Amino acid sequence: MRHPAPLDPIERASQDELQALQLKRLQWTLQHAYEHVPHYRQVFDAKGVHPSDCRSLADLAKFPFTTKKDLRDNYPFGMFAVPRQQVVRIHASSGTTGKPTVVGYTQNDINTWADLVARSIRASGGRPGDMVHIAYGYGLFTGGLGAHYGAEKLGCTVVPMSGGQTEKQVQLIVDFQPDIIMVTPSYMQVIIEEFRRQGLDPRESSLRIGIFGAEPWTEAMRQEIEAAAGIDAVDIYGLSEVMGPGVANECVETKDGPVIWEDHFYPEIIHPDTGEVLPDGSEGELVFTSLSKEALPIIRYRTRDLTRLLPPTARSMRRMGKIVGRSDDMLIIRGVNLFPTQVEELVLKHGQLSGQYQLVVTREGRLDEVEVRCELLPEHAGANREQIGQQLQQRIKTLIGVSTTVSVGLPESIERTLVGKARRVIDKRPK
Repeated sequence: MRHPAPLDPIERASQDELQALQLKRLQWTLQHAYEHVPHYRQVFDAKGVHPSDCRSLADLAKFPFTTKKDLRDNYPFGMFAVPRQQVVRIHASSGTTGKPTVVGYTQNDINTWADLVARSIRASGGRPGDMVHIAYGYGLFTGGLGAHYGAEKLGCTVVPMSGGQTEKQVQLIVDFQPDIIMVTPSYMQVIIEEFRRQGLDPRESSLRIGIFGAEPWTEAMRQEIEAAAGIDAVDIYGLSEVMGPGVANECVETKDGPVIWEDHFYPEIIHPDTGEVLPDGSEGELVFTSLSKEALPIIRYRTRDLTRLLPPTARSMRRMGKIVGRSDDMLIIRGVNLFPTQVEELVLKHGQLSGQYQLVVTREGRLDEVEVRCELLPEHAGANREQIGQQLQQRIKTLIGVSTTVSVGLPESIERTLVGKARRVIDKRPK
């Protein structure tokens, strides 16, 4: 019989207890950043605020935002608040343009990160002694090592597979019989396809839990993966600038949005254009302030993720709604805002299409054009592709308001991702 692992006391704390801890840690973080990071001293002074001005959590709104540009402008180590010799680990996000975003960790930071990923795995249904197959990429990307240290901290057996080598992924899952897989949802779809290619039923594998993150995914994709693999699929959220995976995680018993570990990260939702702080429940851009990080304290970091803050349910801390997109991933097509996840929902609802898709954006004259590329499931390889394309095209126009062309390919005709995130958008418009 599997006994539930005990929760950290803070996961059941009262709002008063939680907020008192947050304020204490926030005041320390602001002072730490002001004293040790020239960038923060400069921008605080320029705005006329001092750490001593923070007497309540609401006072955080007086302080300036931090953006990815600030981290790149201070490349590589200018945002560190401790001497470089006290930094035991460096990660960096590749990004799509410009210099990488560099993040550093003290030993205490690494320990906190491991604790929070362990808490996340436990919230997902993982327990000490479980075997965890990690197919996130290792290296400068925070996913692989973040998941690895957290799984070990919980007392799990770790299989550090990393990404790629899909045939070997399936072989090791069959041979080692892990309980949990940690991977991007798009690559999980590829692994499921490889099971079937080998004549295996993914529902018969030993896997019970999938902890999926590193890219936005929809409720429709959750349902498809759960049905195809016979697992509980839960959402883990994080980003390297704030820590890495484990900033927030869904609880398997509710699956109602990732719980933000608010004892270490203070969330706000702001209006993407004005920067105004919005009340809980409003959709806007997610902003994080770290509360315990030593090497890289981060003040009001604009994540560009668009979501909502929701009230606590399974834990004492607030949840995030599903990310509807990113303010910098949003496509504006002839005046209409379009997020790739909106198209994903419609592709997945069509019973004859796989979950793989791409949006190819071009410009003819002054007008933007969008081609939606998708593919048939193997069991529907003989279906009328032109007819299916017309149906999906009409649904996109009706439900999203964007005119597109839809190309339906044969099974496995869409480019697969073997490591990291799926390439969902190919933007060919002139820069």
